[in-house]
Amino acid sequence: MEKMELECADSTLMNESKKSPIFRPPNTYERLVQPCMGEIVGTMFFVFVGCVSVIENVESAGRVQPALVHGLAVAVMVACMDRVSGSHFNPPFTIAIYLCGGMQLCMVIPYLVSQLIGGVLGAAMSKAMVPRNRYANATGAAFTILKSDEQLVGALFGEVAMTCLVTMVVLLAAVNQKSKSPLAPLLVGCTVIINVLAGGDVSGTCLNPARALGPAVMANYWSYHWVYWVGPIGGGLAAVGMVRLVLGDEKMRIIMNT
Repeated sequence: MEKMELECADSTLMNESKKSPIFRPPNTYERLVQPCMGEIVGTMFFVFVGCVSVIENVESAGRVQPALVHGLAVAVMVACMDRVSGSHFNPPFTIAIYLCGGMQLCMVIPYLVSQLIGGVLGAAMSKAMVPRNRYANATGAAFTILKSDEQLVGALFGEVAMTCLVTMVVLLAAVNQKSKSPLAPLLVGCTVIINVLAGGDVSGTCLNPARALGPAVMANYWSYHWVYWVGPIGGGLAAVGMVRLVLGDEKMRIIMNT
């Protein structure tokens, strides 16, 4: 009897030890401040390595070096920061995710401001790192490919189309319940690589106003800068339309739900 009682007692203690810890809701810092800090840090390092890859690009490598650096940086930072901020690092992504129900309205403006701050800080880091003559030769990795109005239509369309593609991947892989994938960081990173390789000689493949703003501020280069705001934001909104109207699941679509 005593042996059985001891075994029962041991079993009870083991069951109690296996109980899951008491759930603690996130505090104010974790809900409001930490996500914004994550967006600042993530965008900062993405822009930093992206700018350095352009400034220090080996001529024989062509677009491959910046494409790989930008894409791999996105994949790494998205995977690391997902549980901290959701890993947006891009204003069109934040706008699109909000419009698809993936975040609260009260966090949209803080996220956008954080991303722009991170972009400027990342560009400042790249300026502090590289030799002055190389920085000047590359105009601080600002987008200088547009030289005349003749290039404008193609570049603007390219920014819209390529940002639409990468934003669609973000929404389908990370927000839409039916198509969510644990491979989202890899998918988004690969899409960035594909876009840079495909459209680098047309528009520079910005896809991100924070990536455009940082080098523009540090190098004081503003020629055709608006293209890298209008194009990516327009592309993000186009992706929202595709997902909300055609590609999303029942909860995401706003039409044909019955």
